[in-house]
Amino acid sequence: MPILEAVRLALNTLRVQKLKSVFTLMGVTIAVMFLIAVISIVEGMSKYVEEDFMGRMLGANTFTLRRIPWFSGASSDAEWRLWLRRPRIYPRDAKLVLDASPPGTRWAIESQELLWASSPYVRPRQVEAHAVDGDYFIIKKYNLSSGRVFSTTEMELGTNVLVIGDETAKYFFPTVDPIGRELTIGGIPYTVIGIIEHQGNLFGQSLDKTAIAPFNSRLRKLTNPRGDVDGVIVQASTALLLEDAMETTREALRSNRHMRPSEPDNFVMETMDSALDDFKETMNVMTIAGTALPAIGLIVGGLVIMNIMLVAVAERTREIGIRKSLGARRRDILSQFLVEAATLSTVGALIGIALGLGGAKLIEANTPLPAAVAPWSLVVATVLGLVVGIISGVYPARRASLLDPIEALRQE
Repeated sequence: MPILEAVRLALNTLRVQKLKSVFTLMGVTIAVMFLIAVISIVEGMSKYVEEDFMGRMLGANTFTLRRIPWFSGASSDAEWRLWLRRPRIYPRDAKLVLDASPPGTRWAIESQELLWASSPYVRPRQVEAHAVDGDYFIIKKYNLSSGRVFSTTEMELGTNVLVIGDETAKYFFPTVDPIGRELTIGGIPYTVIGIIEHQGNLFGQSLDKTAIAPFNSRLRKLTNPRGDVDGVIVQASTALLLEDAMETTREALRSNRHMRPSEPDNFVMETMDSALDDFKETMNVMTIAGTALPAIGLIVGGLVIMNIMLVAVAERTREIGIRKSLGARRRDILSQFLVEAATLSTVGALIGIALGLGGAKLIEANTPLPAAVAPWSLVVATVLGLVVGIISGVYPARRASLLDPIEALRQE
């Protein structure tokens, strides 16, 4: 029997025997649905973190010198205690880093803390307060919707001025223009001089609840009372120069701290790649865990298809006998039932793909989790459906092909 004819018969079976077809397809459909949904969520999170989250948090061709890593946790209590004994990073280290970096390198220092802020118009609320210096706004790619950033004089003198996020502006100044008005943080009034364009959310956390002041302003005492900084941010013009900047920074800092060659670094330089290492491990675990249950579902679906095909062989014994008596060969009967099983399973996989994509988009619309369709997953899901159908149909098809035509014709 031609393959297209076998496919047509299989589709006709789906149409005529609707209830049986539903149960036949259910296992494969559900398994593929969860497989596509999980892969879409994992793929979406990977793209989101690599292209959006890390891009905003760290920036392109950028590393941040820190005392303790921000994007990876200690593997043990002993390692955490070791980190806590590291010397702190101070503003003077920024000059050391800048002197060791290639020409054209941008830099910034940052200290941040959640602090209570208030205005005459609304109740107090916490904001993410940053005390910064250097090329902070350029590195972070912060464009302003109104106002301006700090002048060089304001940075040097530590003038109490603020550039605030979009959400901070809307909350604390709901009915008035924030520019030129005062926002009080830690009991100290700051004049708002600029508003950053809307940044959106990252994993449900707003990036617009910010308030940024010059590092030399009094906000510095609230974010880091000891006088240290949370990080020194360095941005090179190219990826190659970034590696050079990191190496020269490492050498300069180790020399300044009089470290022996055998001693490990007592600081960390975080880049986008290093920050993504732990995330990729987490994504791999999520992918394995998320595909384990769908794999079991595919096995169950294959067993269901096998049982249904065995029933079909029993129901169509007389048909098989007639075909054999008319000259059908064993391989014709074998291919007929294999194609039918593969068609049933593939249709179930296609339905599962549609439901999985719909489920992923539904999750994306109602949760902070992003979703992105991986084209390879659609191909894999379809091939899996086809393979499950073929494997499940081998035994029933072989059993049908081995039927004796005389005995088969006696069946009613």
